[in-house]
Amino acid sequence: MTATTSKIEAVPTNIITGFLGAGKTTAILHLLKSKPENERWAVLVNEFGEIGIDGSLFSGQHNDNSGVFIREVPGGCMCCAAGLPMQIALNQLLTRAKPDRLLIEPTGLGHPTEVLEVLTSEYYFDVLSIEKIITLVDARHLADRNYTDHLTFNQQIANSDVIVGNKQDLYQAQDKIQLKHYAAAKSSPEVEVIFTEHGQLPLTLLEGETCVFVGSHHHRHNESIEQPSSADIALPASGYLKAVNQGEGFHSIGWRFDASKIFNQQSLFVFLSGVSAERVKAVFITDSGVFGYNLTPDALTEVELDDCLESRIEIIATELCDEWETQLFACITASDG
Repeated sequence: MTATTSKIEAVPTNIITGFLGAGKTTAILHLLKSKPENERWAVLVNEFGEIGIDGSLFSGQHNDNSGVFIREVPGGCMCCAAGLPMQIALNQLLTRAKPDRLLIEPTGLGHPTEVLEVLTSEYYFDVLSIEKIITLVDARHLADRNYTDHLTFNQQIANSDVIVGNKQDLYQAQDKIQLKHYAAAKSSPEVEVIFTEHGQLPLTLLEGETCVFVGSHHHRHNESIEQPSSADIALPASGYLKAVNQGEGFHSIGWRFDASKIFNQQSLFVFLSGVSAERVKAVFITDSGVFGYNLTPDALTEVELDDCLESRIEIIATELCDEWETQLFACITASDG
């Protein structure tokens, strides 16, 4: 399919899922670097937090001119919120990108069965061709009942064509064996289990029709009145906005800052290094340039970005800390306002 094709049909589509911190975003960034130069790829990314960070992280390293088109749906499982935001965002993305491949990254706390059910509905029957569903797992977490007792974690394992044991460079001797045993018990006999590090997935892993069966819904959808997303509304006169969310046993807190607020890079790195959380993602305009940040219990990574419109941060944790806001605001060095 080319960019001039008027009818969008049979777009090869992969769902890339995994629990918090498994390395989904890193894996997608790696795949985008390997994208054939003549192809147009679209990425629909969903985040648990209300602020929305991944769109800025992706766009800071890839853009429309490179044949990569990004759309994000923040605020929890994208198939559940009122107003069907997943379908709206997906339709807009497909119309703009007319892609040769579509990658979908549900939130680590989302429901892959319901996402797949939307994608295989009659509406998308001729539009999308669902190919391999890939689930990234940090096998070290199989010793933690917060993961193995979590419905979403097990649903991600069960709804997989390929289970990727990511971060294998950090494993102990038995971790690989344990993941293979867990996959055999929780997923289909056809599932493939492979291992990698730093999310380095080959493009060939995406190819081939999914074998995952689409079942019925396992949770109740949110039927609240649709409200504007905190990721999209105009910033107030103060130049910043805070938003919180909770569900699936986790809390999120995030902030957006006007571009006039410049952060001290060194102070910011110290603050982020001291945050105890399941996950932190951020993009910041600093006195040394624009940077993206990714914090897991293993490490904090910092990558320079081409640009961003504003600074954003999202923290996901089992408990929130009241001191985070004070510490974060102390990193601001300048403001035109």
